[in-house]
Amino acid sequence: METRIAIIGIIVEDADATDTINRLLHDYGSYIIGRMGIPYRSRSVYIISIVLDAPSDVINTLAGKIGRVKGVSAKTIYSKA
Repeated sequence: METRIAIIGIIVEDADATDTINRLLHDYGSYIIGRMGIPYRSRSVYIISIVLDAPSDVINTLAGKIGRVKGVSAKTIYSKA
């Protein structure tokens, strides 16, 4: 199956959501190339970027699951290559 490279940008505004996000990322860990998390404590948000190499349906499923978590926003950017 053809894979694509993508970045999912995640903003967590509810600290209680971090356990759910981490469980989801663990479940899709075989597709994750890299992950960067930045706690922005003065604004009480956490910024996470996830780089994936996965089939489009897997990327869309993960992004959708993340986006449905209360207090979380997620957007996906795909590589043209």
